[in-house]
Amino acid sequence: MRAHPGKFFAFAALCVLLTSCAQTGPPLPPSLELPKPPTDLRASRKGDRVTLNWSEPTLTTDRRSVRYIGPTLVCRSVENEITQCGNPAALLPAPPAGPRKVSSPHRKDRKTASDKPTPETDTDTVPASMLRLDAAAELTYAVEVLNRNARGAGLSNRVHVPALVTLAAPGDLSASLNGDGVELTWTSAVEVQKAFDDLSARSPGLQVRYRIYRREESTGKDAIAGEVSFERGGVHFMDSSFEWEKTYLYRVTTVTTIKRADSEVQVEGDDSAPVRVVAHDVFPPSVPTGLQAAYSGEGQKPFIDLIWAPVTNADLAGYNVYRLEAGAETGSGAGEKMVKVNSELVKSPAYRDSAVESGKTYTYSVTAVDVRGNESGRSEETGEAVP
Repeated sequence: MRAHPGKFFAFAALCVLLTSCAQTGPPLPPSLELPKPPTDLRASRKGDRVTLNWSEPTLTTDRRSVRYIGPTLVCRSVENEITQCGNPAALLPAPPAGPRKVSSPHRKDRKTASDKPTPETDTDTVPASMLRLDAAAELTYAVEVLNRNARGAGLSNRVHVPALVTLAAPGDLSASLNGDGVELTWTSAVEVQKAFDDLSARSPGLQVRYRIYRREESTGKDAIAGEVSFERGGVHFMDSSFEWEKTYLYRVTTVTTIKRADSEVQVEGDDSAPVRVVAHDVFPPSVPTGLQAAYSGEGQKPFIDLIWAPVTNADLAGYNVYRLEAGAETGSGAGEKMVKVNSELVKSPAYRDSAVESGKTYTYSVTAVDVRGNESGRSEETGEAVP
């Protein structure tokens, strides 16, 4: 009996479909969903706070994309090595259920595994009992990222920070503004001096100094204005590197420097309370000195040359030259007064006055002017006769 063509084609299509669905290799084992331990953990310390940063795992230990992240353990030890987390310093919560997560401590929506790893951060406050009067003492940190079943694949890379105690910041920082800049003053408190003595006795190679930070209020940008060595009693610092007509917040912190065989480690203490300074320049430059006058002009039109010592203020814009004029009207009637003879600021400490006449004596004085138009007092007068 002859087969029907339609049945033949239906049977062939079924065979092709079954063949395409067949597996060509061995079945994959089920994934344990263990996030691969981070390898980029970093740590920095300021005062009693240690800030940790790392990247969220995007792959599991069997090199599959991470679908779910569980809680994260923050591990801390006074030992040089951590093999198990034991009693964690912190337990960071897992993200919400489902393939979404946020960074600790304020987690954001998680990206897919093909995106860049999400940066994670946590700040640990170190108990005072773990800090030492020993420059060699260290704290060791690691993190362990768990899956949703609270299982992990092990600790991240280990990082170390000094466990040295830091000195307290000044409690009486004050600032004043003058023509030379911002002058900061504070006091090294008695308890801070005692702590310094204890540190120096335990670690002779240790150094302590004050670091002064300046923050521009409008931008929030920080800059190190300078540093001074630790001193007993009153301390002062002059900042002349700022820009006038801006507002700044100044703060001071202690910096402990540890010199080791192969490195130098710095540990900053806590910051002082900030002081606010409005750097409005109402301060004139220094008064010029050393003014001298000399007549020249034999056989030619007479003139008088003036020279004086240059003013060294950083914001100097130039000079004005004044000459005593006879018969000028003043507030008290006819008399004499100083009149400016230059139409534009004189840029160098010298000036030639060609508007002189024979048979007269001329008296001069000069002033300095800064870039904001503040003018100094007049210099001492000097005179010169024109034959």
